[in-house]
Amino acid sequence: MTAVDHPVEKAVEATPEFEAAAIRQERRRGFLLALPSYAYLILFFAIPLVIVVVYSFATRNRFGGTDLAGWNLDSYAKLGEPIVRDILFRSVWLALITTVICLVIGYPFAYFLATRSPTVRNVMMVFVMIPFWTNFLVRNYAWRVILGNDGPLTKTTEFLGLGEQEILFSQTAVVLGLVYGYLPFMILPLYAAIERIDMRLLEASRDLYANGWQSFKQVLLPLSMPGVIAGSILCFVPSLGAYVTPEILGGAKTTLLGSYIVTQFLTARNWPFGAALSFVLMAVMLTATIVYFRKGGRTL
Repeated sequence: MTAVDHPVEKAVEATPEFEAAAIRQERRRGFLLALPSYAYLILFFAIPLVIVVVYSFATRNRFGGTDLAGWNLDSYAKLGEPIVRDILFRSVWLALITTVICLVIGYPFAYFLATRSPTVRNVMMVFVMIPFWTNFLVRNYAWRVILGNDGPLTKTTEFLGLGEQEILFSQTAVVLGLVYGYLPFMILPLYAAIERIDMRLLEASRDLYANGWQSFKQVLLPLSMPGVIAGSILCFVPSLGAYVTPEILGGAKTTLLGSYIVTQFLTARNWPFGAALSFVLMAVMLTATIVYFRKGGRTL
């Protein structure tokens, strides 16, 4: 029997119907793989969000309970009250200050980190990640000890003849705690963006007689903008809704949005108003997340 006489399997023709069936099969496989994640998001994110939205339209009765039957917009109308505007403005302002300080500190550090040797880079990356090894609550209480009247900061200023510095329970203390807590969230995306930049572009700009500022403005900053956007959102969003840091370091003098929401639920027992505040805060966070994925997340 010659080689020509051997039976040859007929290859499957790649018709449009066959390709469409293969795509559908791949999509089904991907859906089944992602099904646990979908279930988790629905159970712990979508359903609680729906509950919060429903309660935001409810009515608070005279006994402090919540009447789900009488839907209205009274809770959202209270968002325009002066006290709410003041707390919202203070929260946004402190979140912006925190984000700007983190960017000013984090950008040079991330550039320095991205331009070091792998050994030095790994060691410095460990130092950036060290704060995550300690509980966030413990770290805030550590700052409370440092900034307290009997803390090392006050002892140092008294020794230098500067007198007692009352920083604890102020907006300055809150900003210090927020910057310390969220600075790694600025450094890491900036480092990821700068590390991918071809540094020969900066050398080329210097060969074209651009000074250091021009090279930064025209080359480095635009190429690292995805990291700037991602880091700014990752710092601004949690700072806006922060509760632990303002509560420990700010006290009653610095009421921010997170503390005010907790007060509405636990102290004032005004669940509809607290739910309305929570929904507005979540809407802001969701908007920022969408901006992150569209502007920064896809290019990091």
